[in-house]
Amino acid sequence: MADSTEPLVRLTWTDPVTGTRGYLVVHTLVSGLATGGTRMRAGCTVSEVEDLARGMAAKTATFNLPVGGAKGGIDFDPKNPRAKGVLERFCSAMRPWLDAHWVTAEDLGVPQHLIDEVFEGLGLEQSYHAAIRRSSDPERTLRRVQAGLNAPVPGGLLLGDVIGGYGVAQACIGVAGTWGWDAAETTVAIQGIGTMGGGAAWYLHEAGMRVVAVADAAGTLYHPAGLDVPALLELRDAYGEVDRSQVPADVQRLPRNAVIGIEADILVPAAISYAITPDNSIDVAAKVVIEAANSATTPEAEAMMAARGIPVVPDFIANAGAAAWAWWLLLGQVGADPADSFHRLRTEMQAKVALLLGEWMVSGVPPRQTGAELAVANRSVLTEVHSAQEQALTIP
Repeated sequence: MADSTEPLVRLTWTDPVTGTRGYLVVHTLVSGLATGGTRMRAGCTVSEVEDLARGMAAKTATFNLPVGGAKGGIDFDPKNPRAKGVLERFCSAMRPWLDAHWVTAEDLGVPQHLIDEVFEGLGLEQSYHAAIRRSSDPERTLRRVQAGLNAPVPGGLLLGDVIGGYGVAQACIGVAGTWGWDAAETTVAIQGIGTMGGGAAWYLHEAGMRVVAVADAAGTLYHPAGLDVPALLELRDAYGEVDRSQVPADVQRLPRNAVIGIEADILVPAAISYAITPDNSIDVAAKVVIEAANSATTPEAEAMMAARGIPVVPDFIANAGAAAWAWWLLLGQVGADPADSFHRLRTEMQAKVALLLGEWMVSGVPPRQTGAELAVANRSVLTEVHSAQEQALTIP
């Protein structure tokens, strides 16, 4: 069940310095606000950004967040030395939306610290600015947001950097719980070991699951007995690529795309959009796919896998943890204690996965359809409550 509604706004920007194209798509506004990250990658298109904005609208509705969905995208290589300048000029051009309506954050190629630096340079303090400015006490809300984002968690990381991956891990754990799998016997293959994939790998390893394969831009690393996830994460560079010179000799080096066909219980595409296509979906050997990347599976590929009995837990559920948590933080529903955030996300994610897979097992309804129906039902309530009331959202 796809959302075929037209987006509210499509904007195309051309960088006056490099000629780069950038895009903002606002799919829906609720209380005058929309939320969605800003990505940067060579080849990014307006249709891609539109798909992602539609997915953000589904995420916010599925998790009952009082905000609409949007997305920003820039067609530029984030490794290029000029990337920060491009991002600065894009955000400056989008300032009217960033001031009043669009709450953005990190995404592919744009880490949170970088976009916050850009916002600070614009005098907007933090990328959640459009929501924070509505608060009765913006300075207090900003302090709460910064405390939450920078709360330390085990492993030497920060809560804001791992919460999305934690949510993906809980989706995987929810699958195992629903199907009665022993965590120690459950195997996972992860495509992408950046912020989302790396966070998921860490928390799956902590839960006792065997992460048998991870893939980055240089290839797939595979060990059937399970990889030493903490050690591999220590070997990553700023772009989520593992230093092969320090990888143990007993870890197999396979081609990058080999991860799709690894025999594991769960496959987690956590790198790029449209990673699973009709051409490679026949290689998928997992029992279930958990979409950690946005739009990781094409509709045709998903239908082909469903015919083989392989369900896909869609992105707007599986990877919605970071977006949901950001709004819980903004609204004061969680604070700087990671235990509170982890508990709420764990509870909500596992319940939603159980609902989706329950409908799949009992009635054969694809998880995406069940999730979309939940989003539509929630959105109708949100629209009714917040209709034409731009200031209806109260941020403490």
